[in-house]
Amino acid sequence: MTTSIVRPSVEIHPQLTDPLLPELLHPSRLLWTPRELADLTSTVTTELTAGLRGILRFDEDRRWWARLALTDGVELWLLSWLPGQRTKPHDHGGASGSFTVLQGELGEEYRYPGGPIRRRTHVTGEAIGFGAGRAHQVTGIGDQPAASVHAYSPPLVSTREYTSLADVPAEIPPLPAIVHG
Repeated sequence: MTTSIVRPSVEIHPQLTDPLLPELLHPSRLLWTPRELADLTSTVTTELTAGLRGILRFDEDRRWWARLALTDGVELWLLSWLPGQRTKPHDHGGASGSFTVLQGELGEEYRYPGGPIRRRTHVTGEAIGFGAGRAHQVTGIGDQPAASVHAYSPPLVSTREYTSLADVPAEIPPLPAIVHG
């Protein structure tokens, strides 16, 4: 009789060699809470700053991003924002998320289904975690380039874009079943 051990898959950006990152990713955790995601992005931003800055790029023509890590339970991204660069209004398809500002300032307009549109400014070092269904639009504000670390769980869930945050439906459809294989 042969016994095989299935190890959780972990992908890490080749330029991130700090041994702390694999420990932070908890590859056996298949679903992360918004608080756990905020702790992850905050710790990565604080503890892996030099590695992140080595990867970071800015592009005047479009927003820039790089995937930092992927497990069966979470994906981690680094995004850059020149002043005025923004996302389209979107949600994360039912996934929970988080972001922490590595540098600069980000403006965010956000809305939960059926709720009012709200605005926040996020500054360097600030982390926020959010649950499924939250739609938002993020913009680089101020006069300096910004960068942020984002995490989503479950990973690889498609975003849904909206014409405006006012178009977010009162009820977000449930998250589709995700099969990793």
